Amino acid sequence: MNLVVMAGDDIGPEIVAAAMAMVKAADAEFSLGLRFTDVEVGMGSHRRHGTTLTEAAIRMAEEADAAIVGPCGMTDYPSLAEGGVNIPGTIRKRLDLYANLRPARSRAGLPDARKDLDVLIVRENTEGFYSDRTMFQGNGEFMPTPDVALSVRKITRQGSERIAKVAFEYAARRSRRVTVVGKRHVLQMSDGLFMEPAYALAKTRPDIVLREMDIDAMAADIYTRPGRHDVILISNMFGDILSNLAVALSGGLGMAAAINAGDKHAIANAGHGSAPDIAGKGIANPTGMILSAGMLLEWLGIRHGKPAFQQAWRAVQAAVDAALADPEARTGDLGGRGNTRGFGEAVVRHLRSAKLLAAVA
Repeated sequence: MNLVVMAGDDIGPEIVAAAMAMVKAADAEFSLGLRFTDVEVGMGSHRRHGTTLTEAAIRMAEEADAAIVGPCGMTDYPSLAEGGVNIPGTIRKRLDLYANLRPARSRAGLPDARKDLDVLIVRENTEGFYSDRTMFQGNGEFMPTPDVALSVRKITRQGSERIAKVAFEYAARRSRRVTVVGKRHVLQMSDGLFMEPAYALAKTRPDIVLREMDIDAMAADIYTRPGRHDVILISNMFGDILSNLAVALSGGLGMAAAINAGDKHAIANAGHGSAPDIAGKGIANPTGMILSAGMLLEWLGIRHGKPAFQQAWRAVQAAVDAALADPEARTGDLGGRGNTRGFGEAVVRHLRSAKLLAAVA
């Protein structure tokens, strides 16, 4: 299998290097048969080609089995007319990556982690309130008069059905619980349509417990009673907000792992920004990027029926847990004394340990 690697901007190359050290170690330990192709994107690509994302780079992502994409410094990009292309957004649209999967779990040794938290947020990624995702042509946010601004929310049956299916599939592999989140008594038509397929699926899957919760109640419940929830099915904007809250409760934004997946493609990209203020200092937390790459291995294993990839994902999680428990390894944002490279090396050491490999066999 071929993985395209796009390091991105700012801290992107640093944390992607740590993630790739893990991926290559997993490849060797579990005989995954991976090949890697580095593709330049971001401001380096802009200086060389006049665009942050070339058509050739997009084609390579389309032709690969999956991609690893580092954080991109889009706030500093030139305008679209000047070649400042939104890299993850463009790839997401071209590859129809409709499912944003964002886990949050408390781990030993993290001082700010909320006990008993272990959720997977399954966020619809192509519709909702975001104005760049609601219209075939034009923009979903507009001003009919100088004093009135309107924003259109788009919810479709197709989009709601396919994201509900993903949530139930993951729940079947976890604790068999789905919480569907919205504000249905206010957004009666759009949230009603979004939740309808979940209730239909629940009738065919009596082994999976479905609960509905308002978004404001959910924001409180994930803090006060995190152990109640497993898979959280949620629309785009609500999911974007809740996933940041959840990962903060897991210890900090440096833990933010994510993949964006569709029926045929997936990309791993950490759920945080490019942090230009600490770029080049070697102190960025690579945990989210490492876990994102591990999630990508799991997705490949599920899609292609390859148990070794799923075994590798279990080993990655155990290795990250072990590294995070060591204050000498974990980075300063998590109360540790380590750095980017050192943490990545610690993960690789634990991944290669005979005891760990035996535990996940």
